[in-house]
Amino acid sequence: MTPVLHVRAFEDNYIWLIRGQSADRVAIVDPGDAEPVLAALEKQRLTPVAILCTHHHHDHVGGTEEILRHYPLSVYGPARERIPAITRQLKEGDRVSLAELGVEFDVLDVPGHTAGHIAYHGAGMLFCGDTLFSAGCGRLFEGTAEQMYTSLSRLAALPEKTEVYCAHEYTASNLRFALTVEPGNNDIRAHIEKTQALRALHTPSLPSTIGLERHINPFLRTGQTAVREAVISHVGRPLTGETEVFAELRRWKDSFRG
Repeated sequence: MTPVLHVRAFEDNYIWLIRGQSADRVAIVDPGDAEPVLAALEKQRLTPVAILCTHHHHDHVGGTEEILRHYPLSVYGPARERIPAITRQLKEGDRVSLAELGVEFDVLDVPGHTAGHIAYHGAGMLFCGDTLFSAGCGRLFEGTAEQMYTSLSRLAALPEKTEVYCAHEYTASNLRFALTVEPGNNDIRAHIEKTQALRALHTPSLPSTIGLERHINPFLRTGQTAVREAVISHVGRPLTGETEVFAELRRWKDSFRG
């Protein structure tokens, strides 16, 4: 498995550095802030070979142009979003081959959080930006509930050992909501304990895995009776189909203050 390093940015962002077969080369994922990235590269004597962007939000791309002033890099990103620094526009079915790292990624279209959001999947890893979070998912800023449901269903179908590198440390708060939805889910309770222990040591709760998310993430569990009944009880009316359950679950999370 290719090692992945994390760089903290802003309040709760993670900028990922994918290290390849040569220990001193990295690809930078979603560099919202240049300063901590440049500091990490210098401190750890790393040389970047590319930048991978998942979507256009400033906290994911805001540091790109400053990094390019220091390193002449290829910048990969979504074809359906406007990110000025991108040198290679990507869409569903494209492949990113990073020869310096010995890693290849398939590109997945995963709209919902934004209209043109993409994810990178390969070498047992998933870099999914703000689409899938541990025990949660991104808000619907530009896409529809149907789009996000479809995107998450595709990610949930990836191999269960796939490591999930999302872009924010939201796990603890997401788990509180997940337990509200499924109070009888012992997997959620166990992961709350694990996450609390990691965060007490200031250690990231990530990466997660697809297999774990299938057990603890209510947004991947809308077909489960317990989740469906909890959402129906919350809205106080019948719901038809998983997409409608998902839409109401997302609205519930939007207003959740637990």
